[in-house]
Amino acid sequence: MQTDYAIGVDIGGTKCSVVLGKDVGNDIAFSFKTVFKTPDSPNETLAILNDHIHTILRNCQTSGIKPVGVGISCGGPLCSREGVIMSPPNLPKWDNIHIVKHMNDCFDMPAWLNNDADACAVAEWKYGAGVGCRNVIFLTFGTGMGAGLILNGQLYTGTNDMAGEVGHVRMHTHGPSGYGKLGSFEGFCSGGGIAQLGRNLAVASIQRGVYPAYVHNANFDDITANTIAEAADMGDSTAIEVFKASGEALGSGLALLVDILNPEVIIIGSIFSRRHTLLWPYARDVLEREALKRSAEVCRVLTANLGEHVGDYAAVAVALHRSKTNTMEDL
Repeated sequence: MQTDYAIGVDIGGTKCSVVLGKDVGNDIAFSFKTVFKTPDSPNETLAILNDHIHTILRNCQTSGIKPVGVGISCGGPLCSREGVIMSPPNLPKWDNIHIVKHMNDCFDMPAWLNNDADACAVAEWKYGAGVGCRNVIFLTFGTGMGAGLILNGQLYTGTNDMAGEVGHVRMHTHGPSGYGKLGSFEGFCSGGGIAQLGRNLAVASIQRGVYPAYVHNANFDDITANTIAEAADMGDSTAIEVFKASGEALGSGLALLVDILNPEVIIIGSIFSRRHTLLWPYARDVLEREALKRSAEVCRVLTANLGEHVGDYAAVAVALHRSKTNTMEDL
């Protein structure tokens, strides 16, 4: 019987994935993965997840493998201790879904649930850019802006799993909206926020008689972070200004985190990883100017090592490491 395999379930607003992974020391080897579009109904989603997990378990039985359990990564709010998903904004109708109990009942095996940012922080800490560190911050910088915190070698989730909601911090009185707040960290540093910035700056630019390259036929609905980035890569001045504003807000947010938490490394995923050259020069300048020098000197800012696969690693890492301790504090 092998105990270094785990099933990972990554639940997102647009897609879900189910994987089987094996801990091979400093990496995870994946032997199964399936991805499907997230249905509108949580019951339908759970039924599809069940089918894929049953497939994995049948294959495992044939191969003489017994996974340690199921790790679940999902956006919050949630209760990791009780295993309950509590109405995440990107998952309508997911109101108080007792997903850990569901997995326990269906498969008679342990299951664990973590906020996706926390799960990604564990994954990058154990297998990615944070290996060997005791104080690690992971920033999502994707659809939203959230943080997972590894402090003194432990995952820190706060009193009720709300630690790390840095996207809610207001960076400016005015600005793009994110996390329900104008001028928030998420407003400036997320895919939707960058698109908002792009639309706002495009209006001002057009009023001056300059049409940004990312605006086609006056259609603002097609503006995305990606189309703005493509225009910036071509040298479009308005697109570059969008990433300058986002990068400077990122630098201010990083300075706050450096001053308050004194981390060894801040790892940033998704858009930052893909558009590092457009964002980092502005973020670095602000970080160097605003952060305490002694704290900034010991902190590295890195792109996520696990890249687009971080969600798979995150879900499996939840199971592999919580199965060894059964507590988050001792991860």
